[in-house]
Amino acid sequence: MKRSKVSLLAAITWLIISIVLLVIPGSDIPKENWLTAIYFDKWVHTGMFALLVFLWCWNFSFRESKTQKLKTVFLQTAIAAIVYGVMMEVIQSLYIPGRSGDVGDIIADTVGAWGGYYFSRWRFIKK
Repeated sequence: MKRSKVSLLAAITWLIISIVLLVIPGSDIPKENWLTAIYFDKWVHTGMFALLVFLWCWNFSFRESKTQKLKTVFLQTAIAAIVYGVMMEVIQSLYIPGRSGDVGDIIADTVGAWGGYYFSRWRFIKK
């Protein structure tokens, strides 16, 4: 299988996994006091969104060769991930039992998205 197809499959798969993880009812999420103490939830959000942006940027790196266009696409990807994170927090607060929207999660999503963006620029854009 070509790497461009693998990268697209990986990005779509991770998007689906992130959707599933973000819509799990609150009663199905384990409650551990020590995990709360180390802000584990925020680290998970940061990692999820960094990986999400990275995988989509990896996919786009096979489809575009012009540096300036790739920078723009990577930036759009990060912004789309941030919007997605905000929307998922709204959905959690309105529609998912036992879940609530959390500004801290939005901040963690944003940090992760920017981390994925900057790592992707470093990794995929030739200077």
